[in-house]
Amino acid sequence: MSYVAVVTGASRGIGEACATLLAERGMRVVVNYRWSRDEADAVVTAIRTAGGEAFAAQADVTVPDDVDRLVGDVRDRWGGVDVLVHNALAPFAMTSFQDITWEQLGGKLDQEMHAAFLVTKAVIPDMIERRRGRLVYLSTGLARQPRPGMIALGTAKAALGQFVRFVAQELGQHGITANVVAPSTVDQTWATEKLDTALIEQIAAATPLGRLARPIDVARTVAFFAGDEAAFTTGSFAPVNGGQAMD
Repeated sequence: MSYVAVVTGASRGIGEACATLLAERGMRVVVNYRWSRDEADAVVTAIRTAGGEAFAAQADVTVPDDVDRLVGDVRDRWGGVDVLVHNALAPFAMTSFQDITWEQLGGKLDQEMHAAFLVTKAVIPDMIERRRGRLVYLSTGLARQPRPGMIALGTAKAALGQFVRFVAQELGQHGITANVVAPSTVDQTWATEKLDTALIEQIAAATPLGRLARPIDVARTVAFFAGDEAAFTTGSFAPVNGGQAMD
């Protein structure tokens, strides 16, 4: 029986690449979206056309009832969740510490952690019962390497990273792994749409591999942690940055 993977925020960008690649590797994939129904349906159609199994599922992962409904639908269709790829990204303010308000910073922290908490709580009962599970969380290099204007995102993702370590420590006894994948700036995503061309070129020039990350680069690392090859790796922070930052 193939594993069932839920990918949050999977209608485009990194999430779409993750959903598509996991399907290519034989998983049945739930393409979660909040607003972009047409884009999510297109991802599902592409997966099915290629011979995979997928369905689109609307849910705002910061809303408890939405998350419960999402996981309930998966359980009814396919018997439960084996893999969670938590990629959904709430909007955030791009501004300096001097200009940011607590509502902007605290709001991003609350949304980030609330979503991670809800989706993790919802999927782990199936994983504990099966004594096997994979939890993969999308972060950013900004969680460890600050950049001007990105305090809201960087702080929220740093909190997420510590949350994942605690989850990994506690759930390891049940055969569940939890890992963080942290890309640098990723081309063809919402984030790069907000940046001007000069800054994008500057970031690429500062990267030893000479370009921005692409969604498929991130998806390949996610797929590793979602599969059996990473069965003995948990609590890790995996940069996907082309050498831009080397810890």
